[in-house]
Amino acid sequence: MAETRQAERPLSPHLQIYRWPVTMAVSILHRITGAALYFGTLLLLWWLIAAASSDRAFDIVQAVFANWLVQLVLFGFSWALIHHALGGIRHLIWDTGYGLDLRTAERLAWANIVASVVLTILLWIVVLWVR
Repeated sequence: MAETRQAERPLSPHLQIYRWPVTMAVSILHRITGAALYFGTLLLLWWLIAAASSDRAFDIVQAVFANWLVQLVLFGFSWALIHHALGGIRHLIWDTGYGLDLRTAERLAWANIVASVVLTILLWIVVLWVR
């Protein structure tokens, strides 16, 4: 039997040279933030139950939430919530048939990232100012 020579196949790109498209990164972030919202919602639920229970329970939760590490978690939760909501709006725009071309999809993805960061910072400025 004659040996057949296999065609030279390209090697898979390594992670160091592979460039993630922004749309793929935002899609992955959308899934991650969706999962993270489940855990953040538990914090919100704890706060609501404490508010409905007693002054002492509410004071305990408020004391825990005043910790800088918990504040950082709450900041991340609010960013995840805003980012995920904006991602949903982006998908709603796509459902109308608009923004499906590559250039517009990339612009919407960048807008999602920038707007989620800006809105989260603005939200926390207002929260800290009202306090």
